[in-house]
Amino acid sequence: MSQHFNSICRKYSLVLCFMLLCLVSFGQYDFSNLDKKFADSKKELGKNTVMLIYKDGKIIYKKETDDFKANSPEAVASCSKWLTAALVMTFVDQGKITLDDKVSTYLPIFAKYGKSYITIRNCLSHQTGIKQDHVNLLSIIDRKKFASLEEEVNDFASKKEIDFNPGTGFYYGGTGLNIAARVLEVITKKSFDQLVNERILRPLAMRNTSFFSDKAINPSGGAVSAAIDYMNFLSMILNKGMYNGKRILSEKSIEEMQKPTVINVPFKYVPKVAEGYNYGLGEWIQEADENGKSIVLSCPGLFGTWPWIDNCRGYACIIFTKSIISEHKREIYLDLKKAIEEIIPSNCK
Repeated sequence: MSQHFNSICRKYSLVLCFMLLCLVSFGQYDFSNLDKKFADSKKELGKNTVMLIYKDGKIIYKKETDDFKANSPEAVASCSKWLTAALVMTFVDQGKITLDDKVSTYLPIFAKYGKSYITIRNCLSHQTGIKQDHVNLLSIIDRKKFASLEEEVNDFASKKEIDFNPGTGFYYGGTGLNIAARVLEVITKKSFDQLVNERILRPLAMRNTSFFSDKAINPSGGAVSAAIDYMNFLSMILNKGMYNGKRILSEKSIEEMQKPTVINVPFKYVPKVAEGYNYGLGEWIQEADENGKSIVLSCPGLFGTWPWIDNCRGYACIIFTKSIISEHKREIYLDLKKAIEEIIPSNCK
C-alpha cells in the first residue's frame, strides 16, 4: 500500500514540476508595456491588425483585433520579395545557377537589347539599372496589362531604357525580382507559382499563401499570405535555413542574403519607410553592428505588413495588417519594436 502510495506521489510530483516549468516558460516575459502600445496604435494601424512574436521554437506573443486573425489571408505587397529571393537561393544551393550568372544566359532577349551585363545578383539587390517608376498603387495597376510574367520581363528587356550601368546604383522596385523569377521558369520549364509552392510554401506549411493571378504573376509584390504563414518563413530565416527539422535553405545562402549589397554606390530611390537602411538580397538590412554585420532584417510592404527578424535577440516578429503604410506609421512600427527590445535582451556584445 505504502509502495503504491509513493508511486502515485512520484507521478504527481513529476506532473507538478512540468506544470511549474511551463509557467516559468510562458511567464518569462512581461509584455504589459507592449500590450499598451499595441492597443494605443490600433487607430493608426487599422482595426485589422495581427502581431506575432516567435522565439525559441514557439510563438511567445500573439495579438489579434476584431475578426482579423493570425490565419486571415491578405495581400502583403513587397513582403513577397523576401519569399522570391529565398526561392532563387534554393537554386543557388543546388548549383543550378549562381548569383553572378548573367540574365542573358537564360533570357537572350536581354543581350539583343543591350542589357547583357545584368546579373542575378543585380536583380535581387535592385541594381539592374533598368529605368522604372516608383512603387505605388498606380504602378501595381499598370502591370495588369501583361498576360504573363514572360510578357512583362520581355517588355523590360525590349522597351525599358537603361538608367545606369548594372551594379552602379540602387533603385527599389519590382523589376529585378521579376526578372530573376522568369529565369527560374526558363530553367525548369515550370511556372513561378508552381516553383514557389514546391520549394517554399508547401515545405513551410504556408497553407494560406499564394502568388496566384489571372494575369501576369508578380513575384516582387503579388503574394497573399497570413501572419502565421509568414511567421513560418521568418522562423526558417531566423533558424539559419531550418524549419521543423528540415533544411529549406543552406546557412551559406542565409548569410549571403543578409550581406549588405549597396556599397560605394548611390541610392537612387528608396521608399520613405526604408530610408537609412541598407539592402541584402530580397530584404532590407534595418540594423547592423559596428563591423557591418546584419542584425535586424526586414521586408515591409506597401499594404502595411512589416516582418522582421532580430539575430541578436533571437526572435522574429510580424505586424500584419491591411492599411497602406506611410512614413508616419513607420514610427509606430519602430516604437513597437523598441518595446520588444526592452523586454527581450540582446545576446550580442
